[in-house]
Amino acid sequence: MPLAVVNLRKVYYEIHGRSSAAPLVLVQGMGGSCRGWLPLQVPEYSQHRPVLIFDHRGVGESEDPGGAFTTADLANELAGLLSSLDIEKADVLGAFMGGMVAQELALQHPKIVNRLILVGTYARPDNKRRLLLRQWRDLALSGASLETNIRERLIWTLQDETLEQADLIDAMVEFYTRDGAPLSGDLFARQCDACLGHDTADRLNEIQQPTLVICGRKDALTPPKFHRELADEIPNASLVSMQYGAHLVMVESAERFNDVVNRFLRD
Repeated sequence: MPLAVVNLRKVYYEIHGRSSAAPLVLVQGMGGSCRGWLPLQVPEYSQHRPVLIFDHRGVGESEDPGGAFTTADLANELAGLLSSLDIEKADVLGAFMGGMVAQELALQHPKIVNRLILVGTYARPDNKRRLLLRQWRDLALSGASLETNIRERLIWTLQDETLEQADLIDAMVEFYTRDGAPLSGDLFARQCDACLGHDTADRLNEIQQPTLVICGRKDALTPPKFHRELADEIPNASLVSMQYGAHLVMVESAERFNDVVNRFLRD
């Protein structure tokens, strides 16, 4: 079980693949562990470059110092992890909260980030996102079952066509609940608070790295308007909008998603 020590705390990580290419760091969103990248992304990307996945504080085997935290705090912890692994420069892909962390990493530690990929994320939440995140936070703290929490989030993260596939939804729920929750309800609530407080809108023009913004056109959690803002305000950014897929576009349109990411990294 690989563990690195960052700020006197243990952080769980895995490195897949060997290559002289710059490593690709996959930054998980809220509510899950890094194993979410294993079925569809890691096998594809690790053919071409080393792939680093890790668990945020309090998730899985990563230790939790307790208390509130921000996406900037998580970015600093990621920078510490990369330093502990002697990784001086990496490409970084982040989804939702992971995309917020990636933004802060590029802003606070620009020398570390080679290229940036932002998926299903935002620079600043609008009031609808604030209401939803507060609702998710309260649901997590209410003691509702893990299955209830997962199904609630799937409603917002999958497109209608996918939700119609009852067998697939049941399989996804089973996958995410099979080993129990990788984090406590309290930690999930703190992740919600970190996303509520995230705000890079006035600093996006400081991100100088080549950036790819990927959007599922049917994303209800982070609609296309948020991705357009990121692509418009980051100086060296391009936007790819995928016709098939919602917030979990990396699952619903995995082959296309992986091809777009690989082409961006090759170029």
